[in-house]
Amino acid sequence: MTHATTVTDRASYVLAANPGIMTLDGTNTWILREPGAGRSVVVDPGPGDEAHLQSVLRVAEPVGLILFTHRHFDHTEALGRFTELTGASARSIDPEFTHDAEPLVGGETIAVDGLEIEVIATPGHTTDSVCFRLVGDDSLLSGDTILGRGTTVIAHPDGVLGPYLDSLAHIRELIEEGLVARILPGHGPVIDDPAAVVDFYLEHRAERLDQVRAAVDAGATTPREVVEKVYRDVDKALWGAAELSVAAQLDHLGPHSSRFGV
Repeated sequence: MTHATTVTDRASYVLAANPGIMTLDGTNTWILREPGAGRSVVVDPGPGDEAHLQSVLRVAEPVGLILFTHRHFDHTEALGRFTELTGASARSIDPEFTHDAEPLVGGETIAVDGLEIEVIATPGHTTDSVCFRLVGDDSLLSGDTILGRGTTVIAHPDGVLGPYLDSLAHIRELIEEGLVARILPGHGPVIDDPAAVVDFYLEHRAERLDQVRAAVDAGATTPREVVEKVYRDVDKALWGAAELSVAAQLDHLGPHSSRFGV
């Protein structure tokens, strides 16, 4: 039986049994509840695994609302089944993953039985990516915008690098303002030093962009050739995703991209 891991007075998670190269240990399904309150909010119920959903229900019932950080399958597959099990409405930036409610809007605050959640639009990993700031304990649910281990993939065309860098800068501002003390990611462990991790993400992206520029200047003529030069340190099983990431970087760089049809 899968058990929930408690992180704060308001947040716990159940880890889905879908580990992999892209999902790390699996999808973290977050269960949020104000201390002493009845209903919970479930974020990213995850894959359509009945055992996982029943484990979430044991902790989360009664569920007042379901939220999605973004559209990817490992976060949203359970939408139909979990709304059936709970009777709860579901909300996402993307209307396709919104059920019996209005789509999310960046900047709004959601309140469920005393629990306050600020919706922060963070496009980049996908165009519909959002983070949720848990107001009562200054935690940020980051979905795949920031992972608990490693860095996230920005896969062209749904992943867009310019907005992603802006989203990271916005999160960095929230940290500097004292509004985010920890990050609760969609995959991997909790981040207790968010400033250092966001700085690493920003530095990593700048370094990769420099490497892509250099690869193009050295004669690379396809995204694959860029990957072979720039991502030699990356497991080849990830090179397909890396090609999509390179396409996003070339699109961001502008003039270089014309050579690749991106």
